[in-house]
Amino acid sequence: MLKRISKKGIFLTASFVLLLVTVLTGCSPGGSKKDGEWAGQTVNVQLIGDFSMEDSTNPITGEKIQGLDVLKDEFEKQHPGATVKFIIMPWDGYTEKTQAMITSGEADVYQLPGIADFAAQGVIEPLQPYVDKDSEFSTDIFIDQQVDSWKALGPDSKELEMYGLPFLGDARFITYDKKLFDDWGVEYLSEHPTMEEIKEKSAKMTGKNPVTGEQNYGVWFRGDWSSAFTLLNAAEGIGGRWGEGFAWEDVKFEFNSPEMVEALNWMLDIQQYAPEGIVSNQGNEKWMTKDNNIAIMLNSGPGNLVQQTHTQGLEDRIAIAQEFKNEDGIGGMFAGSPIAIGKSSENKELAWEWLKFATSDFAQKYFYETGVLPSVKSALEWEEVKQYEDLLGPVFEAMSTPYTPRYHWAAGQPRFILTSEIEAALTGKRDVQEALDKAQKESTEWLESR
Repeated sequence: MLKRISKKGIFLTASFVLLLVTVLTGCSPGGSKKDGEWAGQTVNVQLIGDFSMEDSTNPITGEKIQGLDVLKDEFEKQHPGATVKFIIMPWDGYTEKTQAMITSGEADVYQLPGIADFAAQGVIEPLQPYVDKDSEFSTDIFIDQQVDSWKALGPDSKELEMYGLPFLGDARFITYDKKLFDDWGVEYLSEHPTMEEIKEKSAKMTGKNPVTGEQNYGVWFRGDWSSAFTLLNAAEGIGGRWGEGFAWEDVKFEFNSPEMVEALNWMLDIQQYAPEGIVSNQGNEKWMTKDNNIAIMLNSGPGNLVQQTHTQGLEDRIAIAQEFKNEDGIGGMFAGSPIAIGKSSENKELAWEWLKFATSDFAQKYFYETGVLPSVKSALEWEEVKQYEDLLGPVFEAMSTPYTPRYHWAAGQPRFILTSEIEAALTGKRDVQEALDKAQKESTEWLESR
């Protein structure tokens, strides 16, 4: 296993560089104000996820995870007199909870995966004016597609505008176990596999493993929560799309197009090579362990990819291929979380300073150490990333080639309508055409009554 740079070493090195900048320039490295001019100002920052103010232990690796106090201390050092307060919420019910927070003006900065809905309400700040007047900041720091993909329409917008900066990165890709391919004598997946390749190789690796004698399954995908994204990506691979439009009055769904029908039939075909229980998120219990019995995992996310791979000793087994792409090399769900400034914030300048800090290398490295993908290009040169290039290189490629504009409707009812009908098809309650016709009809009705 390659030696990792310790978190303490990262922290001390970053702190030393920031201290040196301060000494040389005679001003705080984070903002243009003089010492003390942030006095009395507080920035309240909402975060979603398993964050903690205090140090904790990674349940997978057993390594220490520094608490958010690291970020608080560094930001306050860079902005003398300022105070940072974090409001942490779990992912469960985050949309409703965030809506309540923004309505009551509880925070200054928000993590907003569903930014399109909040921009349309006029409750968050457009950020282009902040970028234009800040000569120390450039959106060129972000990985390709990230800035444009988070753009949204305000209540009076004619075109997509910047309401959030890329913050926590995410991507979707295909993961596979090279050992099972070797056991079965099957050639590894190509970098950009087709639906037919996935189907053929899944079929070859389903049954009793010729080396271990254990039952193997060729493929696995979630038949519930993320099944809509698996379907859409398959359709994109053969030239289909979810529909068109971004403003709700311009949206037109294509859930029952010929490409979507073909893609759902393909999902039904490969279901026979998966363990039972995919519609209830079961059958993948051994995935990412030494006893793994699944060859190909569709619609994978980064999660704790690096940590779990190395903790389980799977460095020579786990590999990544890209999801299906259209003729332009684009496909797959755009995901992650941007950060935005609440319209009701009384400290917008300090909130902007936090946005810049949160997307700096110091903060992005902190979040990477917690298991989250960074959103900045500089990450590709970090030693902590380069030592895992075989895994993370394809992940960052996936981040730069998602289908755009993103599936902004996925935070609304159409996503759940489509998911329900996919499940009906997978369980044999409805045939493919009937299921997708129903999804198209109900989603269109939702649009018209919205």
